[in-house]
Amino acid sequence: MTSSMAATACATATALSPSTATAQRPSAQGRLVFPAAPARSHSLRLRAAGRRSPRATKVVVAALADPLKVMISGAPASGKGTQCELIKTKFGLVHISAGDLLRAEIAAGSDNGKQAKEFMEKGQLVPDEIVVNMVKDRLLQPDAQENGWLLDGYPRSYSQAMALETLEIRPDVFILLDVPDELLVERVVGRRLDPETGKIYHLKYSPPENEEIASRLTQRFDDTEEKVKLRLQTYYQNIESLLSTYEDIIVKVQGDRTVGDVFAEIEKLLGSSLEKKTEVVSST
Repeated sequence: MTSSMAATACATATALSPSTATAQRPSAQGRLVFPAAPARSHSLRLRAAGRRSPRATKVVVAALADPLKVMISGAPASGKGTQCELIKTKFGLVHISAGDLLRAEIAAGSDNGKQAKEFMEKGQLVPDEIVVNMVKDRLLQPDAQENGWLLDGYPRSYSQAMALETLEIRPDVFILLDVPDELLVERVVGRRLDPETGKIYHLKYSPPENEEIASRLTQRFDDTEEKVKLRLQTYYQNIESLLSTYEDIIVKVQGDRTVGDVFAEIEKLLGSSLEKKTEVVSST
């Protein structure tokens, strides 16, 4: 990952955010796998994910007439990027990130992209209307309509959620990854980037292989404890504003466990949702 690419990604995150604090997305060129946390700083009420049915394989096929629609959200370093990859692979959903869409539209020089670029060059937030139109257009494409979709990290605010509601864009499930703040801070502050390979390391959980690599590692300017805490504060404010819109479909998943344990719960949750959708289709 070059410094210019990192700057573009950071600018895009800023442009999408409903406030001045940015929420960092995991790098596409490397992901970190963190061990489970020994304790949690706060308790959560979890919605039961439901038992997995022996019909799970049939469910995926039968439910294609009414594909699965999922939103997922998580704080910086919550492991959201890793879980998105696992969900996409297991369920065949189209992974859609508003940040990726924005960068693609700008690169393609589309009408939406040109409008967004004008705001970004002025250091201003891209209006919700522009981003929502990008998301809507992407969700209406044949692959998303046929296979279902996984909307990653969007909406981020009440106004964005209401814009999607107006367009009748609503998920079957809203997954909320929950990780204790102290663990999130530790994950972010210890993160390092190899500018030559684009690989991401962690000083504690995934250290560099040798001293040569260690000597050239860099740290993102906003991967400091102070700035991470500010981003977390903004993230929680944004999530709080979404609760009233999605309270009946939000499922909080503890993200301080191993990658496999977290995905096992998500897999059961989405499998159960697919089964329910299949039952509805079968009864009509």
